[in-house]
Amino acid sequence: MPFHIEISSAVECARVLNLDEPELRRDILEPWVAGLRFEFGGRGWQPRESRLTILEGPPLGSDLGPVDGWSSALRAAEDVTRPMLEAAEASAPAQMAVEVAADSVEAAAQELRSGKPPRQISWTRAAERIGARDPDVAAVILVVKRPLIEWPEL
Repeated sequence: MPFHIEISSAVECARVLNLDEPELRRDILEPWVAGLRFEFGGRGWQPRESRLTILEGPPLGSDLGPVDGWSSALRAAEDVTRPMLEAAEASAPAQMAVEVAADSVEAAAQELRSGKPPRQISWTRAAERIGARDPDVAAVILVVKRPLIEWPEL
């Protein structure tokens, strides 16, 4: 069954009907549980400043407007916000952020090579500092996992 979504803040509201589960996970749940800003319904949203409602129910006709469509969704669908968020949080990859105090990228790399453990910080806090262009942040090093290469058997 499709999902019907509403995201609202103190001044704005966006609703989208008939989202499938992969779209819901990729476009809304993944950034939401990571605490990252994302685009939805033509607007940018911050999870900490917004309210999310996820309804699961029968498909709704595209001829319905946002108000009539949402009213129909409220009557015909089940609120699954909590279980969907809990499932997304449980399946979210472990993301680690560390902070190293140094005057340059080279000094930070040297500090890491020295064996002294860096200070762990929450991923949300790291994203906030980067997104806000914190003047104390001199550099960001992003480490991504190498994809597994499956070699053909000879």
